[in-house]
Amino acid sequence: MAEIIQEEKGKKGGKRRPKKHGTRIDMTPMVDLMCLLITFFMLTTAFSKAKVMVITMPDKEDHNTDKNTPQISAFRTLNILLAGDNKVYYYIGMIKPKEAPPALVKTDFSKDGIRKVLLDKNRDLFTKIAEYRDKRVTGKIVVSDTTLENEIKRMKRDDKKGPIVLIKADEKAKYKDIVNIIDEMAICNIASYAIVDISQPEKDLVKNAPK
Repeated sequence: MAEIIQEEKGKKGGKRRPKKHGTRIDMTPMVDLMCLLITFFMLTTAFSKAKVMVITMPDKEDHNTDKNTPQISAFRTLNILLAGDNKVYYYIGMIKPKEAPPALVKTDFSKDGIRKVLLDKNRDLFTKIAEYRDKRVTGKIVVSDTTLENEIKRMKRDDKKGPIVLIKADEKAKYKDIVNIIDEMAICNIASYAIVDISQPEKDLVKNAPK
């Protein structure tokens, strides 16, 4: 509690004695301010969602379940190889022993690079999802965000024509290249993709690729 000291005049010729007056500080505005700050932080914490990136990783190998492992169609398999100096390569199919390796194509992260390749191979699913979103935006269908996400997941789950993308990075690839290629998966609405280890034959392909 604060105090105000005020001098009091005494009688003529006498000493002046200080007079003390007690004062009270009103804390009501401070309480109101604290309530506003608490409400602000509660709302901002609830509205701000953590940004996450979904990465599909292969299951651990189990030699006892080799017979139950699903086979990947060679014509749908798109292998993307990430190397040093922001280099991006891709090839279609699988590398088989005692057979000529598939043609390795060099590209980049531009709109006419790997994105164009992904869109060309995923045209049907990409168009279907884009049309569904457009109907919601224009008001032709009225659905919630949850219903929209579930319907897109169903479209991706039922897709049997789109590419199966295998992302492989060597030891010289940069982390941002992996982030960029995963962003391309989301932009192009790729239903099936995974990050797997790069094999030695694929490393040899990248090493012998034209600069």
